[in-house]
Amino acid sequence: MTHAQIMRALSGLLLGLFAAILSSTVVTNALPRIIGDLGGGQSAYTWVVTASLLAVTASTPLWGKLADQFSKKVLVQSALIVYSVGSLVAGLAPNTATLIAARVIQGLGGGGLSALAQVVLAAMISPRERGRYSGYLGATFAVATVGGPLLGGVITDTSWLGWRWCLFIGIPFALVALVVLQRTLNLPVTGRAAEVDWAGAFFVSTAVCLLLVWVTFAGDKYAWLSWQTCASVAGALLLALAFLYVETRAAEPIIPLRLFRNRTIALASLSSLFVGVALFAGTVFFSQFFQLARGDSPTRSGLMTIPFIAGLFVSSTVSGRVITRTGRWKGWLLSGGILLTAGLALLGMLRHDTPYVFIALCMTLMGLGVGMTLQNLVLCTQNQVAADDLGAASSTVTFFRSLGGAVGVSVLGAILTTRIGHYARDTLTDLAPADRLTAARASGDGSLPDLALLPAPVRTWLENAYGHGIGDIFLYVAPIALIAFLVTLFIKEVPLSDRSGLARATR
Repeated sequence: MTHAQIMRALSGLLLGLFAAILSSTVVTNALPRIIGDLGGGQSAYTWVVTASLLAVTASTPLWGKLADQFSKKVLVQSALIVYSVGSLVAGLAPNTATLIAARVIQGLGGGGLSALAQVVLAAMISPRERGRYSGYLGATFAVATVGGPLLGGVITDTSWLGWRWCLFIGIPFALVALVVLQRTLNLPVTGRAAEVDWAGAFFVSTAVCLLLVWVTFAGDKYAWLSWQTCASVAGALLLALAFLYVETRAAEPIIPLRLFRNRTIALASLSSLFVGVALFAGTVFFSQFFQLARGDSPTRSGLMTIPFIAGLFVSSTVSGRVITRTGRWKGWLLSGGILLTAGLALLGMLRHDTPYVFIALCMTLMGLGVGMTLQNLVLCTQNQVAADDLGAASSTVTFFRSLGGAVGVSVLGAILTTRIGHYARDTLTDLAPADRLTAARASGDGSLPDLALLPAPVRTWLENAYGHGIGDIFLYVAPIALIAFLVTLFIKEVPLSDRSGLARATR
C-alpha cells in the first residue's frame, strides 16, 4: 500500500480513536463541576474515571482476540456504536450512579477503538514502517488530549451549553467515523473463525472489577486491614486462578498464555502496567490540582495542561519518524522512562502556590516521557508475534496499561482523600476560631468544595490541603515509573521486520 492508500484507510480509524480519547479528556476539567452538580464526592469523582478505565481494561483482550478471528472493520464500527450509546446516556445522567454506569458503556466502546487501532495498523504496515504511522496515532492522542480539556472547559463555562454537552460532543465524530470507515477501510479477513472465549472474558472482567471495588472503598468505607479486604482479595485471587485455568484449556484464549514465554512480550506487558499508573495518575489529578488547589476555571485549567500535551505530541511524532528511518527503538524507551520518572519526581514538590513555570517544565518532561514510551511498547511486541496473534498480543499490552491506570487511579484516589484530610486537620488550628466551623463544613461532608463560595482564609486553607495532597500523589507515582524504566532495560532490541501483518498472514 502507498502512503496515500494507508492514510485513506486510517482516516476513519483515527477519527474514531479521536472521538474515544476526546470522551475521556473532555470531562477532565468539567469533573469538579459535574460531581458538584450531581451531589457526589471524591469517591464519585474517582469512579467516573475508574469506571471507564475498568471497562476498557476488561474488554480490551476480548476486542483484540475477536480481531484475530473476525472482520476488523465490523468490529471497529461496532465499538463506535457502543461508544455513542454510552455517550448519549452519560449526557442525560440525572445522578452520579447513572453517569458511572454510562461511563462503563463508553469504556467498552473506547476499549475496542484503542485496541483495534493498533491491530489494524499492524495488519497493514510492517514494523519497520510502523513507527511513522504510530506517530500519527500519538498525534491523534495528543490533539484529542489537549483539545478535550480546552473544549470541555469552554463548554462548562458557557452558560447556554453546560457540562452535559461535554458528554455529547464525541457523538458527531463517532457517527462521521462510521461513514468514513465504511468507505475507506477494506481489509481481508485472514483470521480463523472459532468459538469466542466468553468464560475467559467473564473471569478476567470480574477479577478486575472486584479488585477495583476493593481499592476504591478500602480506607473509606472500611479499613485496609478488615474482613472486607480479606474477602475482596481472596475473591479476586480465586477469579484470577479460574481465569488462568480456563485460558490453559480454551481453544482460542483471549490472552494466550504462551505469548508470555516470549521475553519481550512479558517485559513489555509488565512495563505497560507501571506506565499506565503513571500516565493516568498524571492526567486525572492535573485538573483537580488547577481547579481545587489554585482556584482556576475549567477553561484555564485546560490551558494550564498544554505543556504536558505538547511534550507528548512532539516526542510521539519525532520518535516514530526516527524509528522508521533507523529501525532502532530501545533508546527511545529508555529515554522516555528517565524523563517520565524525572517529571513525576519533580511534580512531587507541588504546592498550591508553586510557580507555574516550574509546573510547566515538569509537565513537559512527563509528556515527553509518555510519548516515547506508549506506542513503542506496543511496537516491540507486535514485531515478535505471528500474524495470527497480532490482535491478542497488541491488546495484551494495552490491557496491562489500562489495568495499571484503573488500579492506580482507584488506589491513588483513596490515598488522596486521606492525604487531604490529614493536611486539612493538621492546619485547621491556623484558622481563626470564626472560620473553623466553615472549614469543617467545607471538608466534612465528602463532597468537592466550591472554592468561590468560601471565605478567603478558608479557601487558602483548603487549597493548601489539596495542593500538598496532590503533590504527594505524584511523589508516590515516581517510583512506579522508575520500575517501568528498570523493566525496559531487560527488553532485547530485535531488528524491526519489513513485512506487514497481512503480508505475513498470506505468505
